[in-house]
Amino acid sequence: MRYNLEPLIHWVEEIKERNQSSAAGLVIMKDNQLILEHYSGFHSNTAPSRRVTAESQFNIASARKSYLGLAVAYALYERKINSLDDYAADYIEDIDPYLLGKSTIRHFISHSHGLHVTEDGTIFREFAPGENWAYRGINVWAITRLINKLYGKNFPELLSERVFIPSGWNQTGWHTEEADELVKVIVDPAEAGTHKLGDSKDGSQSNLHVSAREFAYWGNLHLNQGRINGIQIVPNEVIRLATTVQSPHYKNSDLPYNGLFWYVQAAPAARSELGSRVPKGSYQILGVTGPTILVIPEYNVVVAKMYNKRYNYGAGNYLYYLREFSNLVSDVFSK
Repeated sequence: MRYNLEPLIHWVEEIKERNQSSAAGLVIMKDNQLILEHYSGFHSNTAPSRRVTAESQFNIASARKSYLGLAVAYALYERKINSLDDYAADYIEDIDPYLLGKSTIRHFISHSHGLHVTEDGTIFREFAPGENWAYRGINVWAITRLINKLYGKNFPELLSERVFIPSGWNQTGWHTEEADELVKVIVDPAEAGTHKLGDSKDGSQSNLHVSAREFAYWGNLHLNQGRINGIQIVPNEVIRLATTVQSPHYKNSDLPYNGLFWYVQAAPAARSELGSRVPKGSYQILGVTGPTILVIPEYNVVVAKMYNKRYNYGAGNYLYYLREFSNLVSDVFSK
Protein backbone atom coordinates (compact mmCIF):
# COMPACT_ATOMS: atom_id res chain seq x y z
CA MET A 1 0.00 0.00 0.00
CA ARG A 2 1.26 3.47 -0.86
CA TYR A 3 0.93 6.26 1.66
CA ASN A 4 0.90 9.99 1.01
CA LEU A 5 3.96 11.08 2.98
CA GLU A 6 4.21 14.56 1.48
CA PRO A 7 2.28 16.21 4.36
CA LEU A 8 4.86 14.83 6.79
CA ILE A 9 7.78 16.08 4.71
CA HIS A 10 6.11 19.47 4.34
CA TRP A 11 5.57 19.70 8.11
CA VAL A 12 9.21 18.87 8.86
CA GLU A 13 10.48 21.44 6.37
CA GLU A 14 8.08 24.15 7.55
CA ILE A 15 9.21 23.75 11.17
CA LYS A 16 12.85 23.69 10.07
CA GLU A 17 12.46 27.07 8.38
CA ARG A 18 10.25 28.59 11.05
CA ASN A 19 12.67 27.75 13.85
CA GLN A 20 15.86 28.40 11.88
CA SER A 21 17.24 24.92 12.21
CA SER A 22 19.97 24.38 9.63
CA ALA A 23 19.40 20.62 9.36
CA ALA A 24 16.49 18.22 9.20
CA GLY A 25 15.94 14.53 8.71
CA LEU A 26 12.87 12.33 8.49
CA VAL A 27 13.00 8.53 8.41
CA ILE A 28 9.87 6.39 8.41
CA MET A 29 9.58 2.62 8.82
CA LYS A 30 6.43 0.65 8.13
CA ASP A 31 6.21 -3.12 8.64
CA ASN A 32 9.97 -3.23 9.34
CA GLN A 33 10.84 -1.58 6.04
CA LEU A 34 12.28 1.85 5.38
CA ILE A 35 9.64 3.64 3.31
CA LEU A 36 11.06 7.17 3.49
CA GLU A 37 14.41 8.84 4.07
CA HIS A 38 14.34 12.61 3.70
CA TYR A 39 17.34 14.83 4.50
CA SER A 40 17.76 18.56 4.02
CA GLY A 41 20.01 21.42 5.02
CA PHE A 42 23.52 21.59 6.39
CA HIS A 43 25.45 20.56 9.49
CA SER A 44 25.60 24.16 10.67
CA ASN A 45 24.28 27.64 9.89
CA THR A 46 27.61 28.96 8.61
CA ALA A 47 29.50 28.23 5.39
CA PRO A 48 31.24 26.10 4.46
CA SER A 49 29.21 23.35 6.04
CA ARG A 50 28.58 19.73 5.15
CA ARG A 51 25.23 18.82 3.62
CA VAL A 52 22.96 16.56 5.69
CA THR A 53 22.98 12.93 4.51
CA ALA A 54 22.06 9.50 5.86
CA GLU A 55 25.47 9.43 7.60
CA SER A 56 24.85 12.66 9.54
CA GLN A 57 24.59 12.14 13.29
CA PHE A 58 22.44 14.51 15.34
CA ASN A 59 22.79 15.34 19.01
CA ILE A 60 19.56 13.86 20.35
CA ALA A 61 19.75 15.69 23.71
CA SER A 62 17.13 14.45 26.17
CA ALA A 63 15.88 11.75 23.81
CA ARG A 64 18.84 9.80 25.21
CA LYS A 65 16.55 9.05 28.17
CA SER A 66 14.97 6.28 26.10
CA TYR A 67 18.40 4.60 26.07
CA LEU A 68 18.74 5.04 29.82
CA GLY A 69 15.22 3.66 30.16
CA LEU A 70 16.26 0.44 28.46
CA ALA A 71 19.15 0.11 30.91
CA VAL A 72 16.67 0.52 33.79
CA ALA A 73 14.49 -2.16 32.21
CA TYR A 74 17.48 -4.51 32.11
CA ALA A 75 18.17 -3.78 35.80
CA LEU A 76 14.56 -4.68 36.67
CA TYR A 77 14.59 -7.78 34.48
CA GLU A 78 17.84 -8.99 36.06
CA ARG A 79 16.66 -8.11 39.60
CA LYS A 80 19.37 -5.56 40.23
CA ILE A 81 16.38 -3.38 41.06
CA ASN A 82 13.74 -5.51 42.77
CA SER A 83 10.71 -3.37 41.93
CA LEU A 84 9.73 0.01 40.59
CA ASP A 85 7.94 0.52 43.89
CA ASP A 86 11.10 0.15 45.96
CA TYR A 87 12.04 3.31 47.81
CA ALA A 88 14.63 5.33 45.92
CA ALA A 89 16.54 5.86 49.19
CA ASP A 90 17.35 2.13 49.20
CA TYR A 91 19.33 2.59 45.97
CA ILE A 92 20.30 6.24 45.53
CA GLU A 93 23.14 7.39 47.77
CA ASP A 94 23.72 10.84 46.23
CA ILE A 95 20.57 12.52 47.61
CA ASP A 96 19.66 13.10 51.25
CA PRO A 97 17.32 10.24 52.34
CA TYR A 98 15.17 12.81 54.14
CA LEU A 99 14.58 14.65 50.86
CA LEU A 100 13.92 11.40 49.02
CA GLY A 101 11.32 10.48 51.61
CA LYS A 102 8.81 8.07 50.07
CA SER A 103 9.98 8.63 46.50
CA THR A 104 10.19 5.36 44.61
CA ILE A 105 12.08 4.29 41.51
CA ARG A 106 8.71 4.54 39.73
CA HIS A 107 8.53 8.23 40.60
CA PHE A 108 12.05 8.78 39.26
CA ILE A 109 11.44 7.20 35.85
CA SER A 110 8.07 8.95 35.37
CA HIS A 111 9.03 12.55 36.31
CA SER A 112 6.70 12.43 39.32
CA HIS A 113 9.42 12.45 42.02
CA GLY A 114 8.89 16.10 42.94
CA LEU A 115 12.53 17.11 43.40
CA HIS A 116 14.28 20.10 41.85
CA VAL A 117 17.69 21.81 42.08
CA THR A 118 18.57 25.48 42.53
CA GLU A 119 21.31 27.17 40.52
CA ASP A 120 23.76 26.66 43.37
CA GLY A 121 23.07 22.92 43.43
CA THR A 122 20.73 22.79 46.42
CA ILE A 123 18.14 20.03 46.09
CA PHE A 124 14.63 20.82 47.32
CA ARG A 125 11.17 19.30 47.12
CA GLU A 126 8.51 20.92 44.89
CA PHE A 127 5.69 18.48 45.60
CA ALA A 128 5.06 15.15 47.27
CA PRO A 129 6.05 12.02 45.29
CA GLY A 130 3.37 11.01 42.80
CA GLU A 131 1.17 14.06 43.33
CA ASN A 132 2.21 15.92 40.19
CA TRP A 133 4.46 15.73 37.12
CA ALA A 134 7.42 17.99 36.35
CA TYR A 135 10.29 17.56 33.89
CA ARG A 136 13.48 18.00 35.93
CA GLY A 137 17.00 16.73 35.24
CA ILE A 138 17.80 15.46 38.72
CA ASN A 139 16.10 12.12 38.12
CA VAL A 140 18.13 11.45 34.96
CA TRP A 141 21.34 12.34 36.81
CA ALA A 142 20.47 10.07 39.75
CA ILE A 143 19.28 7.10 37.68
CA THR A 144 22.34 7.31 35.41
CA ARG A 145 24.63 7.10 38.44
CA LEU A 146 22.56 4.25 39.87
CA ILE A 147 22.69 2.10 36.73
CA ASN A 148 26.41 2.68 36.34
CA LYS A 149 26.90 1.57 39.97
CA LEU A 150 24.65 -1.50 39.69
CA TYR A 151 26.48 -2.82 36.63
CA GLY A 152 30.00 -1.70 37.50
CA LYS A 153 30.18 -0.07 34.08
CA ASN A 154 28.46 2.88 32.48
CA PHE A 155 25.15 2.29 30.75
CA PRO A 156 26.46 3.26 27.27
CA GLU A 157 28.97 0.40 27.60
CA LEU A 158 26.14 -1.90 28.70
CA LEU A 159 23.98 -0.96 25.71
CA SER A 160 26.91 -1.19 23.32
CA GLU A 161 27.57 -4.78 24.39
CA ARG A 162 23.94 -5.88 24.46
CA VAL A 163 22.30 -3.82 21.71
CA PHE A 164 24.49 -1.68 19.45
CA ILE A 165 27.17 -4.24 18.54
CA PRO A 166 24.74 -7.19 18.10
CA SER A 167 22.54 -4.95 15.96
CA GLY A 168 25.44 -3.78 13.79
CA TRP A 169 24.86 -0.11 14.62
CA ASN A 170 27.88 2.15 14.24
CA GLN A 171 26.17 5.56 14.01
CA THR A 172 25.00 5.68 17.63
CA GLY A 173 27.42 6.90 20.28
CA TRP A 174 28.47 9.39 22.95
CA HIS A 175 31.07 11.78 21.52
CA THR A 176 33.80 13.84 23.20
CA GLU A 177 35.63 14.93 20.04
CA GLU A 178 34.55 16.73 16.89
CA ALA A 179 33.98 14.65 13.77
CA ASP A 180 32.79 15.42 10.24
CA GLU A 181 29.63 13.34 10.57
CA LEU A 182 28.40 15.19 13.68
CA VAL A 183 25.76 17.88 13.17
CA LYS A 184 26.33 21.07 15.15
CA VAL A 185 23.72 22.46 17.55
CA ILE A 186 22.34 25.96 17.01
CA VAL A 187 21.38 27.82 20.18
CA ASP A 188 21.08 31.35 18.77
CA PRO A 189 20.45 31.60 14.99
CA ALA A 190 22.52 34.81 14.99
CA GLU A 191 25.54 32.84 16.17
CA ALA A 192 27.40 29.93 14.61
CA GLY A 193 26.36 26.45 15.64
CA THR A 194 28.74 24.45 17.81
CA HIS A 195 29.38 20.81 18.54
CA LYS A 196 27.74 19.91 21.84
CA LEU A 197 30.31 17.50 23.23
CA GLY A 198 31.00 16.31 26.72
CA ASP A 199 34.21 15.23 28.35
CA SER A 200 32.87 11.79 29.23
CA LYS A 201 31.16 8.91 27.46
CA ASP A 202 29.60 7.52 30.64
CA GLY A 203 26.07 8.67 29.79
CA SER A 204 26.02 11.50 32.30
CA GLN A 205 26.20 14.22 29.65
CA SER A 206 24.08 15.25 26.72
CA ASN A 207 26.49 14.12 23.99
CA LEU A 208 24.71 11.15 22.41
CA HIS A 209 24.70 11.47 18.61
CA VAL A 210 22.61 9.22 16.36
CA SER A 211 21.90 9.11 12.64
CA ALA A 212 18.25 9.48 11.69
CA ARG A 213 18.26 5.96 10.28
CA GLU A 214 19.65 4.34 13.43
CA PHE A 215 17.27 6.43 15.53
CA ALA A 216 14.45 4.82 13.53
CA TYR A 217 16.07 1.42 14.01
CA TRP A 218 16.09 2.09 17.76
CA GLY A 219 12.35 2.68 17.67
CA ASN A 220 11.82 -0.37 15.47
CA LEU A 221 13.74 -2.55 17.94
CA HIS A 222 11.19 -1.54 20.57
CA LEU A 223 8.27 -1.98 18.16
CA ASN A 224 9.41 -5.55 17.49
CA GLN A 225 9.78 -6.39 21.17
CA GLY A 226 13.55 -6.63 20.96
CA ARG A 227 13.85 -8.57 17.68
CA ILE A 228 15.86 -7.65 14.60
CA ASN A 229 15.39 -9.82 11.49
CA GLY A 230 13.79 -12.49 13.65
CA ILE A 231 16.67 -12.59 16.15
CA GLN A 232 15.90 -11.71 19.77
CA ILE A 233 18.50 -9.04 20.55
CA VAL A 234 16.80 -7.75 23.72
CA PRO A 235 14.46 -9.87 25.89
CA ASN A 236 10.86 -8.95 25.10
CA GLU A 237 10.09 -8.40 28.80
CA VAL A 238 12.78 -5.71 28.89
CA ILE A 239 11.05 -3.89 26.03
CA ARG A 240 7.63 -4.31 27.64
CA LEU A 241 8.86 -2.75 30.88
CA ALA A 242 10.31 0.21 28.99
CA THR A 243 7.32 1.01 26.80
CA THR A 244 4.19 0.36 28.86
CA VAL A 245 2.69 2.87 31.30
CA GLN A 246 4.65 2.84 34.55
CA SER A 247 3.44 6.14 36.03
CA PRO A 248 1.57 6.31 39.32
CA HIS A 249 -2.12 7.11 39.12
CA TYR A 250 -2.62 10.86 38.91
CA LYS A 251 -5.64 12.74 40.19
CA ASN A 252 -5.07 15.32 37.47
CA SER A 253 -6.11 13.78 34.12
CA ASP A 254 -4.15 16.43 32.17
CA LEU A 255 -0.77 14.99 33.21
CA PRO A 256 1.24 12.85 30.77
CA TYR A 257 2.03 9.18 31.35
CA ASN A 258 5.44 7.57 31.01
CA GLY A 259 6.99 4.19 30.57
CA LEU A 260 10.66 4.10 31.51
CA PHE A 261 11.07 7.75 30.44
CA TRP A 262 9.15 7.22 27.15
CA TYR A 263 5.89 9.18 26.90
CA VAL A 264 3.15 6.56 26.50
CA GLN A 265 -0.37 7.10 25.18
CA ALA A 266 -2.92 6.05 27.76
CA ALA A 267 -6.06 8.19 27.74
CA PRO A 268 -5.33 11.40 25.78
CA ALA A 269 -4.02 14.07 28.15
CA ALA A 270 -3.62 17.81 27.62
CA ARG A 271 0.04 17.84 28.72
CA SER A 272 1.04 14.73 26.80
CA GLU A 273 3.45 14.91 23.85
CA LEU A 274 1.08 12.62 21.94
CA GLY A 275 -1.94 13.95 20.11
CA SER A 276 -5.49 12.83 20.79
CA ARG A 277 -5.73 10.85 17.53
CA VAL A 278 -2.66 8.73 18.28
CA PRO A 279 -3.68 5.15 19.16
CA LYS A 280 -3.41 3.88 22.72
CA GLY A 281 -0.12 2.14 23.44
CA SER A 282 1.94 4.40 21.17
CA TYR A 283 5.04 6.02 22.65
CA GLN A 284 7.39 8.88 21.92
CA ILE A 285 10.54 10.64 23.17
CA LEU A 286 11.82 14.16 22.44
CA GLY A 287 15.13 16.00 22.70
CA VAL A 288 15.41 19.75 23.24
CA THR A 289 17.28 20.13 19.93
CA GLY A 290 14.32 18.68 18.05
CA PRO A 291 14.99 14.94 17.51
CA THR A 292 11.82 12.97 18.10
CA ILE A 293 10.99 9.32 17.71
CA LEU A 294 7.39 8.14 17.53
CA VAL A 295 6.36 4.48 17.66
CA ILE A 296 2.79 3.45 16.80
CA PRO A 297 2.40 -0.31 17.35
CA GLU A 298 -1.20 -0.38 16.06
CA TYR A 299 0.02 0.72 12.62
CA ASN A 300 3.46 -0.97 12.84
CA VAL A 301 5.06 2.43 12.19
CA VAL A 302 8.17 4.22 13.44
CA VAL A 303 8.91 7.87 12.63
CA ALA A 304 12.27 9.48 13.43
CA LYS A 305 12.39 13.25 12.99
CA MET A 306 15.63 15.22 13.39
CA TYR A 307 16.59 18.88 13.83
CA ASN A 308 19.60 20.71 15.30
CA LYS A 309 18.06 23.83 16.87
CA ARG A 310 17.83 24.13 20.65
CA TYR A 311 14.24 24.78 21.74
CA ASN A 312 13.32 23.83 18.20
CA TYR A 313 9.60 24.14 18.73
CA GLY A 314 9.67 27.29 20.84
CA ALA A 315 9.45 27.32 24.62
CA GLY A 316 5.75 28.14 24.73
CA ASN A 317 4.20 26.03 21.99
CA TYR A 318 6.32 22.90 21.57
CA LEU A 319 3.51 20.63 22.79
CA TYR A 320 1.23 21.90 20.02
CA TYR A 321 3.78 21.05 17.32
CA LEU A 322 4.55 17.64 18.81
CA ARG A 323 0.92 16.71 19.24
CA GLU A 324 -0.12 17.91 15.81
CA PHE A 325 2.71 16.08 14.06
CA SER A 326 1.87 12.85 15.88
CA ASN A 327 -1.78 13.32 14.92
CA LEU A 328 -0.74 13.88 11.30
CA VAL A 329 1.30 10.67 11.31
CA SER A 330 -1.70 8.80 12.71
CA ASP A 331 -3.96 10.26 10.05
CA VAL A 332 -1.61 9.15 7.27
CA PHE A 333 -1.35 5.53 8.45
CA SER A 334 -4.88 4.99 9.71
CA LYS A 335 -6.31 5.16 6.19
